[in-house]
Amino acid sequence: MKILLVLTSHNKLGNTGRPTGFWLEEFTAPYYAFTDAGAQVTVASPKGGAAPIDPRSDDPDNQTDTMLRFKSDPATQKVLGTSVKLADVNPDDYDTVFYAGGHGPMWDLTNDEISIALIEKMYNAGKPVAAVCHGPCVFRKTMYNGEPLVRGKRVTGFTNEEEEAVNLTEVMPFLVEDELKRLGGHFEKVANWEVLTVADGRLITGQNPASSGPTARELLKHL
Repeated sequence: MKILLVLTSHNKLGNTGRPTGFWLEEFTAPYYAFTDAGAQVTVASPKGGAAPIDPRSDDPDNQTDTMLRFKSDPATQKVLGTSVKLADVNPDDYDTVFYAGGHGPMWDLTNDEISIALIEKMYNAGKPVAAVCHGPCVFRKTMYNGEPLVRGKRVTGFTNEEEEAVNLTEVMPFLVEDELKRLGGHFEKVANWEVLTVADGRLITGQNPASSGPTARELLKHL
């Protein structure tokens, strides 16, 4: 199994002056789920190199087993610090793609033409595509058979209530839940911070950071 795991390169939280990036658990949980299953994982980002970690995701209260494992794993730290530039990725070389969230993707990956083309090529080739939390924002401009890829499909992602809970509703360029609904997706959700993974055919999505490991394991089932 060859899996492409895509992270954001964006590190500014709108006009707040605060840093952002990808959510650390949304990298560590899927990465170890994939590698423990014997998959070969390539980490990529729009700019390549060291992808920015949202500092809030590494707060003492947010530590998880996979995050602690990462901190004592120099090899994986090196992988994270040397991500492949997305433009240098050939989607034909991979069986699937997984997009981690964090707020960063809302500004770069959602509009990245290379990312959009990669998702469309993989999905058209019959391969599953997956994203968690804010990650499903990458489907905003992806098309399938002349329609938005998410139209008519069951999907989830970071909810309006969760965005409100972190006080960033007004900072976001759009809201994941609202946008997936606007595109015709059948949005599903559970209570804030509870685990939810939704699989509709080859489209697999997860609601929030806690759902990142389960979403990765659901993707593995499709491989």
